[in-house]
Amino acid sequence: MSHAGLVPLLALAERTGLSRLLDEHVRFGCERVRSGAANTTPKLVAIIAGMAAGADTIDDLDMIRAGGMKQVFGGVYASATLGILLREFTHGHTRQLSAVLRRHLIALSEQTPVLDGIDQRCLLDIDSLLRPVYGHAKQGASYGHTKIAGKPILRKGLSPLAVTLSTPTAAPVLAAVRLRAGRAGSAKGAASMLTEAINTAQQAGARAYDILVRGDSAFCNGKIVAAVAATGAMFSFTIATNPAVAAAIASIPDEQYTPVRYPGAVVDPDTGQLISDAQVAETTYTAFADTRHRHTARLLVRRVLDANTQDPLFPVWRYHPVFTNNTEPIDQADITHRRHAVCETVWSDLIDGPWAHQPSGVFAANAAWCILAAICHNLLRAAGTLTATTRYTVARGATLRTHLINIPARLARPQRRPVLHLPRRWPRAGAWLTLWKAVFT
Repeated sequence: MSHAGLVPLLALAERTGLSRLLDEHVRFGCERVRSGAANTTPKLVAIIAGMAAGADTIDDLDMIRAGGMKQVFGGVYASATLGILLREFTHGHTRQLSAVLRRHLIALSEQTPVLDGIDQRCLLDIDSLLRPVYGHAKQGASYGHTKIAGKPILRKGLSPLAVTLSTPTAAPVLAAVRLRAGRAGSAKGAASMLTEAINTAQQAGARAYDILVRGDSAFCNGKIVAAVAATGAMFSFTIATNPAVAAAIASIPDEQYTPVRYPGAVVDPDTGQLISDAQVAETTYTAFADTRHRHTARLLVRRVLDANTQDPLFPVWRYHPVFTNNTEPIDQADITHRRHAVCETVWSDLIDGPWAHQPSGVFAANAAWCILAAICHNLLRAAGTLTATTRYTVARGATLRTHLINIPARLARPQRRPVLHLPRRWPRAGAWLTLWKAVFT
């Protein structure tokens, strides 16, 4: 078999109750194709296994049928059969699958160190992206705004919205995923998603006052801030500049701005000063003053010299305001907010894997595919933490698939006892065997 790593990975899935959760929450009352949704649970597990092995389209799911896979796993299905199941999904079924995603993440956190340190600090990052699609047969595909090389453009696609969950010592996992039409606004559905993600984090061991929700300016609106504040969590959102924000920034005296030392900052050996012009200051600001979501909190302002500044006597500054109730010191609060970019590592993992395509013409099928990819991502991340190797605790999904999953092995049955013979002189045998023992003992 060419994917021996699926054995401990799927054993971990069963140990954390993935099949049980799918049985309990994903139910089909009627079917478009007769028996199209039969054996739902093993089919969904087969899709997740195919994703873990590197499948990014429905046709690629055939890789779980190659070699001796049928001798090791009982539920091995043709890709066409799995595609029929995905097309049976509706919006309600995708919500059921989202419940499985949240509950399975909680189960993973209880049995693996995938959320190590969540009882001390929990970071939730929300962001959206536009996945391009082509042709006229994709339901929900429409033109939305995105950026390529820093330039905004209109592009046809579908727009996933996701919330990642991480800690200072644990790599980010996915707490919630929702697929939307390409033209959907970035913040559409964000308030309810964040409420669900905060509840998930609390069930996984986080305390409400230790949770910090971060996002860019698209998510800084009254409804989202009110939803986060109602849970007792903290928030840190970039806020768009408007006349009220500009007036608040202008009210800050120049002498209040202090240099901020970012990790890896360089100090001038002659002057002892940081080789950086970034400075931060703060003031109190009341956002959404004319709405029922009026909220008062800190306005952190980071300023840097404009690249076109010619005369040092008359500097031109660019201001980057952040609306937050984070109680950290001002410089640390700015550094913590800028680490919101950690969610981009998850997007790159998914785009380099199952999210490379939106494989179906049916919108609900693509929505289910996105959620199953999130479950697979969390499962791979948890397996990496069980190797007791720092490298795999924070490794990219492609590395985990290459080093831990796509491992050739020869299946033998001495005395009718199945044995997997792994490659000789394999440099990653130690980490793989550690994962195996952690799962099966």
